[in-house]
Amino acid sequence: MTAPVLSVERLSVRIGAARILDDVSLAVPAGGTLGVVGESGCGKSTLLRAILGILPRGAQVPPGGAVLFGGRDILADGGASARGRIGFVPQDPYLSLNPVFRAGDQILEIMRRHAPGTRRDHRARLVELFRAVQLPDPEAALAKYPHQFSGGQRQRLLIAAALCCDPALLVADEPTTALDVTTQREILALLQGLAAARGLALLFVTHDFGVLASLCESVTVLYAGRVAETGPTRDVLDDPRHPYTRMLLGCHPDRATALAGIPGTVPGATAQPDGCRFHPRCPLARGDCALDVPQPVLHQGRVIACPYHAEALPEVALA
Repeated sequence: MTAPVLSVERLSVRIGAARILDDVSLAVPAGGTLGVVGESGCGKSTLLRAILGILPRGAQVPPGGAVLFGGRDILADGGASARGRIGFVPQDPYLSLNPVFRAGDQILEIMRRHAPGTRRDHRARLVELFRAVQLPDPEAALAKYPHQFSGGQRQRLLIAAALCCDPALLVADEPTTALDVTTQREILALLQGLAAARGLALLFVTHDFGVLASLCESVTVLYAGRVAETGPTRDVLDDPRHPYTRMLLGCHPDRATALAGIPGTVPGATAQPDGCRFHPRCPLARGDCALDVPQPVLHQGRVIACPYHAEALPEVALA
């Protein structure tokens, strides 16, 4: 198997009384693609911040957790070992660029701080990147302000910024959410092509199972700060085993037989239930679910945090 370029090992994050992440583990192999899915409030953004080494002030990581990139713990050195080696594509192209500075100057500043070479070298490389992300007239684009680009073009600028220091890992936080369907398809195809051509590993956070199926080789499902299920994307989508994964997929309009949702809401970070965090919403829950934290079970090449994963859900839960 390919050694992971990124390995998150038993990561927990606390902010005061809030338990944001608990014992999260995942791995992204070199050149591979991992998707992370889950409802809002499940800890996806905090996970990305830990990987990028930018946890908020006051965040605490209990002993035993690690985020290993290239064999070095990002948490131990404040992200210094990964600086310039992890590219980040943010969610909103309209809020991620400073409107009062030229787009080219903003990206050149990143290169000045983290990439070797002269300003002339950086400028030439940036023009090549603008061409690679299919921006029209790359030379002229350097001097334009963000408002002079469309939403899709701004996202291409952010992809160029993420690639400008020649990273080994690209982290994308729902980068197509603010775009129309046609532009989404173009951006996803661009990301997939660039990652393959450059041998990049890709960690992709999304709510869209269609995106997950087309882009990611494997998937980690998060619920309330814990991993519910991890495995090959096709296996998880075709035969989800954790009750949360099954009910989450049951909400998808292409899979649902009727308009339905998951009863209840994701618990707040300061009010997490004991035992399995999904048990207040789970149709398979029984007494021990409220007492014991479920231990991961290996099943047909994937990891599932539920001892009752082989049981069928009641029909009412899938309606």
